[in-house]
Amino acid sequence: MTDRWARAEERYRAREADRRYPRRDDWGLDAREAREEPQQAGPAGWDDDDDTNVIPRYEDEHYDDEPEPEPVAPPRRVGQRAAPAGRAAGGRPEADRGRAKAPSGRDKQPGGRGKAASGRKRSRIASRKAAERKRRRRNLWVVGALLAVLIVSAAGFAGYKLMSRFAPAEDFAGPPGALVVVQVHPGDTASQIAGAMHERGVVASREAFYEAAVRNSGMNNVQPGYYAIGVNSPAATAVSTLVGGKSRVGNVTVSEGRLLHDKHDANTGGRYDGIYRKVAQASCIGAEQKCVTYEQLDAAGASTDLAALGVPDWAMKGVRESPDRSRQLEGLIAAGTWDFDPSGTPQQILRQLVTSSVERYESTGLLQSGATTGLTPYQTLVSASLVEREAKPQDMSKVARVIVNRLKADQMLQFDSTVNYTLDTTEVATTNADRARETAWNTYAMRGLPVTPISAPSLDALRAMENPEPGAWLYFVTVDKEGTTLFTESYSEHLRLVAQAQRSGILDSSKPYGG
Repeated sequence: MTDRWARAEERYRAREADRRYPRRDDWGLDAREAREEPQQAGPAGWDDDDDTNVIPRYEDEHYDDEPEPEPVAPPRRVGQRAAPAGRAAGGRPEADRGRAKAPSGRDKQPGGRGKAASGRKRSRIASRKAAERKRRRRNLWVVGALLAVLIVSAAGFAGYKLMSRFAPAEDFAGPPGALVVVQVHPGDTASQIAGAMHERGVVASREAFYEAAVRNSGMNNVQPGYYAIGVNSPAATAVSTLVGGKSRVGNVTVSEGRLLHDKHDANTGGRYDGIYRKVAQASCIGAEQKCVTYEQLDAAGASTDLAALGVPDWAMKGVRESPDRSRQLEGLIAAGTWDFDPSGTPQQILRQLVTSSVERYESTGLLQSGATTGLTPYQTLVSASLVEREAKPQDMSKVARVIVNRLKADQMLQFDSTVNYTLDTTEVATTNADRARETAWNTYAMRGLPVTPISAPSLDALRAMENPEPGAWLYFVTVDKEGTTLFTESYSEHLRLVAQAQRSGILDSSKPYGG
């Protein structure tokens, strides 16, 4: 009997343990599969009709300070499967007793493990948030440090500028030394001129020159060009020298129709300075008159390195065909006022003048002018030089038309200016001997245009040749001392006009006129 009571008590404890701490052998199954598991038989050695079932419920007495005994699982037969989760040891489903909700398909793990996973997830989120807060604090420190550096730098620079404003600018005490050439470009401000002066060693600092310049009203009248000013000059002295005008060098004016070389008048014997002579005179620097000579320019202009002289592509062929190398640059230095660096070599000076002249020529539309005249750009320049020497400004477009008409008719131009070009002395009417002399320029002895221009044409003459006035004229002659020029297409009418010019003293009647 005692054994039976002991077994009953053990069975009771096992049931209580299963109720309090259910064993979940159905992990990985959904609730429906768990409920469909067959009930297993009770432990071996227990009968259903055991009379101990009628024994009243027995409860142990537990004191508050005693630990609750651990549950003991009932023994199983060999080969017997454990009772499915959610079912009590006695075979009664827990769902029937506790009406607990079956786990969903998404939550198949036991409650304990789900809570652990949820805890780990919350821990990872908290760790990320903590790392983000740490990174933000670090970024704030970096930004703050950079702002502090910028503020300190700005304050230092402002302090430096403030101190510099009150401190006097560095300046030379003088006296000025050797002369150097400084260029003032078109549109230069006082600040830019100050920079050029400092780079050339004229003044000790840009600030000193600028302060002296703003106090001198003459700075408003400074023209672009080249100026010779002594190095180590006090800023006020440098400004005064610049605005005084006498320091300007390398400035030359080429008049319309001027030739490269000197000419002499047949009546007075006076010298008519050529372009090379004018350039040589404008190149002198200082009291000692350091200059490029006429002969040096003449030699440089005869160089076969045409690219080094600035000859453009459209003129290369015509220049190479010149039989006289010393005349090959004729017409490529245009009429006008030019600035050049007198401290350069003769070749550099010529290149600067030719390059500037070509830019001015091309600005008139020279490269596109052949559509109406049938002439190349270089032929147009040659023709313009004839117009410059033969016509008054008001008659230039008509003389240009005479040239075009005669070239189309294959008729000799017969211009006295082309005869005079190669003579040492010049006059309006030429002699029979002069006109009979064959040269590459004499249009009395050949058909077509001279091999090169015969003078420096003006832009007006060039525009007239690019767009001749419409007409059928073949002849023209100046008939009085007021410069009246008459045009005709009849040769007999032309001879009558020549006789009129001889009576008025424009032409010498003792010298036949063939034009």
